Amino acid sequence: MKIIIAGNGKMGAALTRQLAAEGDDLTLIDSNMKVLESSEERYDIMVVHGNCASMDVLLQAGVKEADLLIAMAGADEVNLLCCMTAHGLNANIHTIARVCNPEYTNQIYAMRDMFALSMVVNPERQAATEIERLLKYPGFLKRDTFTKGRVEIVELRIDERSKLCNVALNDMDGIVKCKTLVCAVLRDGKAVAPGGNFVLRAGDRIYVTAFTNVLATLLKNLGVVTHKVKRVMLCGGGRVSYYLANQLQNSGIQVQIIEQNAERCRQLSAMLPSTCIIQGDSSSQFLLESEGVSGCDALATMTGMDELNMIISLYGLSCGVPQVITKLGHIENTDLLGKLSLGSVVSPKELCCNTIVQYVRAMKNQTGAALTVHTIADGQAEAMEFLADERTKNCGRTLKELKLKKGVLVVCILKGAKMEIPNGDSYFNIGDIVYVVTGRERTIYQLNDIFE
Repeated sequence: MKIIIAGNGKMGAALTRQLAAEGDDLTLIDSNMKVLESSEERYDIMVVHGNCASMDVLLQAGVKEADLLIAMAGADEVNLLCCMTAHGLNANIHTIARVCNPEYTNQIYAMRDMFALSMVVNPERQAATEIERLLKYPGFLKRDTFTKGRVEIVELRIDERSKLCNVALNDMDGIVKCKTLVCAVLRDGKAVAPGGNFVLRAGDRIYVTAFTNVLATLLKNLGVVTHKVKRVMLCGGGRVSYYLANQLQNSGIQVQIIEQNAERCRQLSAMLPSTCIIQGDSSSQFLLESEGVSGCDALATMTGMDELNMIISLYGLSCGVPQVITKLGHIENTDLLGKLSLGSVVSPKELCCNTIVQYVRAMKNQTGAALTVHTIADGQAEAMEFLADERTKNCGRTLKELKLKKGVLVVCILKGAKMEIPNGDSYFNIGDIVYVVTGRERTIYQLNDIFE
C-alpha cells in the first residue's frame, strides 16, 4: 500500500519506523532536509523536501497514486490544509490528521466531511484518557481495553513482597482466585511467552488478561492496597494536563497543576476554573513539598522534557506517593526504562501509533481485520481482537488440535455475553470474538494468519 507521511517529528518518525517494518511503500515529506536524510538512510523509503500542505509538493510525493495520507505536521492548520489539498487531487485517498488544539474539537467533528478527513487523532487527548483509566485502578502500571471495556490486558510489576514472587504460573489461580491468563512476561528487558511451569521472580513485569469486572478482585487477592484517588498533582501545564484536569474535575477529583510559564497559567485558570493552578518550577523540591506532594494520592509528571518527568517521578516515589504516572515522548530505550521504577509510563506517541496502524491494517484487509490493536511489553508484542466469520478456518476445533504459529497465544474468547479464558478444550465459532497475543517479529492481519 502506498502511504504518504507528512511531517517527520516524533509522531511521524514513529509511524515511519513501524510502517516501514510492515513493508508499506512509504513517502515522507518534511521541510527539514537533515531529518529527511536521516530517515532515508535508516529505512527503504522515498523522501520529498518541502511544505506538506503545498499542492506541488504533494504531487511530487505521488499523491494521485497514494492510498493514504497521514498528516503529522506540528501545526493543526497545516495538517487540515494538507488533507483537504490531497483529497482535492485524489478523491479516493484516505486521510488521517493530527489535530491537538482543544479549540478545534467540536469544529473538526462538525465539519469532518468539509475537511475531507477519514480519521482524526489527538495523541494528547488519548494520553489523558489513558491516565484517567489508570487512576481508577492504582495497582496497575498499564491497562489495554478490548470489546468496549469488557476485557483488559493489565500490566503488573512483581517485587520481593508480591504474593506472586517465586510462584509458578500453574499455581497462580490459587492466589488470585479469579479467571486470569498471563500472556507475556517482560524479564531483563526481553519479552517471554511463558508456559505453566514458568516461575515469576522479582523485577518481572507481567501482562495479565482478565475480565474488567474482576480487576478489583485481582488487586485485592494480590494484597495490592488501593484507595480512591481524591487529590492529583500534575507537573506541567501542557495539553495532556488540560485534557486530564478537565476529565478529573468532572469526576469530583481535586487537581493541582504546576506550570512555570505565567501566560500559560493564566490560560489554564480561564479554561479550568475549578482547578488549582500554581506557577512555579515543578522540579523544585521546596515547591513540591510546600504544595504537599507527599500527601497527594497520585502524581503525574507531564512536562515537555522526558528527563525532567523521570526525575520528578523518582522523587515522588521516594516521598511515598501511592501512584506515579510518567509521560514520555521517547521510549526507544526500553532497557533503561525497565530498570527504573517510574510507576506507570504513558506515551502519547505510542497510543496514537497503535490507532493509526490499526486503521492501516484494516485498509489492507477490508474483511477480517483486527477490531483492536494494542502494543504491550515495551513494544515487543501485540494484543489484537478479531471477529471469527465465515472465512475463518478451524471454527469448532479445540485449541489443542490446532497448530498455531510460534509465539501466538489465544488469550480470551467471547461467545455472545459469555467470556472465556481458554484452555486446550476451548474453541471458537462464527460470531465469536477471539483475542490473540503475538510477538512483533510477525504481523497478524487477520485471524487466519495465526495458523501454521
